[in-house]
Amino acid sequence: MDARAFEEHRAFEEHRAHLHAVAYRMLGSLSEADDAVQEAWLRLSRVGADDVRDLRAWLTTVVSRVCLDMLRSRAARREDSLEAQTHVPDPIVTRIDEDPAEQAALADSVGIALLVVLDRLSPAERLAFVLHDIFALPFEQIGPILDRSPAAAKQLASRARQRLRAAGPGTAGGDRADLPNQADLPKQADLAKQWAVVDAFLAAARDGDFEGLLAVLDPDVVLRGDAGLGPLGPSKVVRGAREAIAHTQRYAALGRFARPVLVNGGPGLLVAPAGEPLALMAITVRGNRIVELDILADPARLATLDLPS
Repeated sequence: MDARAFEEHRAFEEHRAHLHAVAYRMLGSLSEADDAVQEAWLRLSRVGADDVRDLRAWLTTVVSRVCLDMLRSRAARREDSLEAQTHVPDPIVTRIDEDPAEQAALADSVGIALLVVLDRLSPAERLAFVLHDIFALPFEQIGPILDRSPAAAKQLASRARQRLRAAGPGTAGGDRADLPNQADLPKQADLAKQWAVVDAFLAAARDGDFEGLLAVLDPDVVLRGDAGLGPLGPSKVVRGAREAIAHTQRYAALGRFARPVLVNGGPGLLVAPAGEPLALMAITVRGNRIVELDILADPARLATLDLPS
């Protein structure tokens, strides 16, 4: 690597974390986010950085356009299928006693519940919302990425917010959906309260305590199970407390293998009998009740995750 290429690579690495954060929120997939960032590097290495006035803005534009193409391709593949209904985005899983510095790295994370709803937006809506509402890019910069006017980009973001609000309290904090980052990572005090709810849920599930489960589950709770071809299939979406209880009680015996983890900075449970990951559950708590359970039980996808030992 010559001196020029080395300097370009060094400059790119300074922005890698930001680019990966953008791509992950755009795609909800860690591996696809890696691919998008790598494509941005390849394009920079081809054109060179000498004529790029604002490298961070240029790279953000490139990654956003790559992600937009990926989202459009994904939308075409999922057309007339149930995949979008049962898909749980890739989670970021950490230990509950993770080093504070590592936890700080999750400070701008987004919850699985929000990523699920983002997955239902059109590619253009998702890009406009993520870039403006999460990363504070101006619509004057977002419009050209979409080949639209700033006003049209603003309208797309507004439409996305409306759909987030309509999705309910388990996504972006209900009526705070226009500022999702406020609800993405709970404060430590809030997190402690959420863990208390999760502990009550786990204890009731292990004991087969129907009334105890009803007490901690929101009446309109949504349980989303993405099992792939694994033994806990088929993949399905279950709505309502009683229906969710009936579903979870089928696997109550596995509760003794569950241990707490942080999933995208929020409460979660990792079920790993004999140390082999079987299921990962992200739990969304609002108002002392569980409003969403997102379960990833696809063995192929679990095998690709960096799970805490």
